[in-house]
Amino acid sequence: MARTLELTQLRSFVAVADCGGFHRAANALHVSQPTVSHHIRRLEATIGQPLMVREGRTSRLTAAGEMLLADARRMLEIHDEAMRRIGNAPETDEVVVGSTEHAADQLLPELASALQASLGVARIRFRLDRGAVLRTALDRGDVDLALLFGAPDDDRSTGSGRLTLRWYSAPGWAPPTDGTAIPLVAFDEPCAIRNRALETLAAHHTPAAVVCDAAYLGGVLAAARAGLGVALLATVGRTPEGLVERDDLPVAEPIALAVRSRRGLRRELAVEAARSIRQVLDVAG
Repeated sequence: MARTLELTQLRSFVAVADCGGFHRAANALHVSQPTVSHHIRRLEATIGQPLMVREGRTSRLTAAGEMLLADARRMLEIHDEAMRRIGNAPETDEVVVGSTEHAADQLLPELASALQASLGVARIRFRLDRGAVLRTALDRGDVDLALLFGAPDDDRSTGSGRLTLRWYSAPGWAPPTDGTAIPLVAFDEPCAIRNRALETLAAHHTPAAVVCDAAYLGGVLAAARAGLGVALLATVGRTPEGLVERDDLPVAEPIALAVRSRRGLRRELAVEAARSIRQVLDVAG
């Protein structure tokens, strides 16, 4: 199988070489240090040998790294110049990316930088809303790309990984032991994660009832913190403030993610966006 050099990984590699270390490179790229480290590891796996050696807080290039650096600079220069020329067209000057709120506070900082690098546009603008609203916005042309729950269902959708789902509640909350229904807090319908919560408990013959639903994530978190019930959330490995993770409820299957594009948008933009999202989820997970 042919090996392919990824531009996002090359950009991190050049930044580490220019900045002299992973931490300073992460600051320059506006991403986390683990993201930069992940990019370098993946690049080294593709090359098949080490490219950098850490020395305290700094890093130096190996012989292979020195050989790659000049070529990496040329590849990035050609890519960026091509995208700048293409980006003069109104369509690619700004890309509007829609996303549901689930894990947005943890994914979007990394995703913004990854998309900026991979799509090569002047600006990335995000719009957070419910999935149904984002689909309508795509059809109207108000959003260029949207990150939605579910597997790809047509030629405008590209798979972009899966989000792990976990149960969370207030620290003092406990599931009922008398056989009554487990109280749930969830997004109001339609909601794929709400459905997954009910389906998971039903599959384990555990009665459940939604006692509070909310239109947005803030309401779901507030209800769970108030002890009204337990919530199934996509949190990308970090527990929401004021809640605790539950390990006494059935494990829910991860939920698929897909990038959907508006009609007329260049196909490669959706493919690049999906690839960037998979990389961000890989690091965050």
